Formats: sequence, C-alpha cells, structure tokens
Amino acid sequence: MPNNQQESHNIQAWSLINRKYLGKGVRVKRFRRPQRCQIRNRVLLAVLMANDIKLSRLAEELSISSRSVSAWVYEGRIPSRNNMDKACRYLGYSAHVLFNEQLIRQSPVICQPEPSRFMKRTVGSAESRNHILTGLCMVHDLSVTDVSRWIGIHPGTFRKWLHQGHCPSPSMQEKAERFFRIPRGILFADCKE
Repeated sequence: MPNNQQESHNIQAWSLINRKYLGKGVRVKRFRRPQRCQIRNRVLLAVLMANDIKLSRLAEELSISSRSVSAWVYEGRIPSRNNMDKACRYLGYSAHVLFNEQLIRQSPVICQPEPSRFMKRTVGSAESRNHILTGLCMVHDLSVTDVSRWIGIHPGTFRKWLHQGHCPSPSMQEKAERFFRIPRGILFADCKE
C-alpha cells in the first residue's frame, strides 16, 4: 500500500510542477475574429445583429447545427429550401433579401474613407425600424454621423431612416446603395412606403 501512495504523490507533484508551465507556449485562439472581408452574407448578419440574435440561438430556433448557420454567414453557403424557409419565417424577411446569391457571391467590402466607430447608444436610445441598415452599421462598425457625412446627407435624416423607417427619395436610396454596395430593394426592405 505505501507504494501506491508514493505513486499518487509523484503524480500530484508532477501535476503541480507542470501546472506552472501551462499556457506559457504559443497560444492559438480557438476561434478567430472574422474580418469584414470574411463575412459573405452581410445582410443576414446585419439582421441578426440588429435583432440581437446570436448565430447559436438562430441555429437552436431552427433545430440545425450552429456550424451550418456560421457557414451561411461567413462562407456564403445557401441553405436547403427547408432551412431557408424556416430562417425566413423566423426572421420575417424573404429569401431574396436574406439569401441573395448575387450579393453573396460579390460580397464587396465597403469603401469607407476613414475609420469609424459604431456607437452602441444609437441602437439603445431608440428602437430601430430599419434593421438591415442598422445592422450594416453594426457589421461594419460605422457611426451614424460618419455614414451620413460620407453619403452626403444630414445625420438627422439618416437617423430617420434607421429609427422611423422612412423611405428616402430614389436619389438618396441610390447614394446609400453606392456606399453600402447592396441593392436598394434590400437596403430599404424595412421601410414603410
């Protein structure tokens, strides 16, 4: 019996010695933070972010794997007809808006003139009616002031688009379409006519 105690003591001693070396080597993160160019389905991610829905929660609600939902957003995979219908019903958008194949294939990175910073209080202060536009600002980390300046409109006007769901004039829609590189029919899908 003493031999068995001796052996367990040695194992405990080695575990204590090795414990101080754990985490000292090269540490590789388990998940990498995606960059803007790695998001293939910006509209789907924008809707999820504006509604504060995590990818894992959407997967749970649709009874599918979270890896599948991640592939929709980050790899641009198109779901099966059944899963697409479930996602569209749950999020309240048509398949043309959420899973537009042409837009996913292009997946452009928007050309913002300088760095910007999305302000959380923009979403928290007032309810957003245009979830796609609000979510795109969140996805690309853009502030309302910077976007309105780059598009060439007053910040109050841009806030009306976000919070009140106003549908802008065709010329203003074109400016937003050029900046975000998303068709106006998708950008302003939430607008009231």
